Amino acid sequence: MSETVSLQEALIYAMVMVSASDSSMTDRELRSIGKITRTLPVFRDFDQERLLPVAQECGLLLQGETGMSDTIALIARSVPESHRDTAYALAVEVAIADLTVAREELRLLHLLRDAFALDKLTVAAIERAAQARFRKP
Repeated sequence: MSETVSLQEALIYAMVMVSASDSSMTDRELRSIGKITRTLPVFRDFDQERLLPVAQECGLLLQGETGMSDTIALIARSVPESHRDTAYALAVEVAIADLTVAREELRLLHLLRDAFALDKLTVAAIERAAQARFRKP
């Protein structure tokens, strides 16, 4: 496994991990990942043709015996401190995209926030904002 990947690849890995954590990548989650990579400034220079190959690379990494912990460590090494809240926010966005957050997704989000060493107030603000955006009528 490489020492690091690009920031954009690491962000995609985080989103893919959350989506796949409950063994089901829903259409809403996949659409959310696509929309995020097309619209957010952090992906401005990202080649959209690379989205599927990067997601597949993440899937291959996850298949190893220690795939989840190795992939989380790779993401943590690759995302600079200035973008760790962004990485967590994108993971939360994908987790809540299908309007339910599975236990496995919650566990993975917990592992990511620990790997990013995010403070509780930042985590709470990100999660609350996502809840507000996806609230049903």
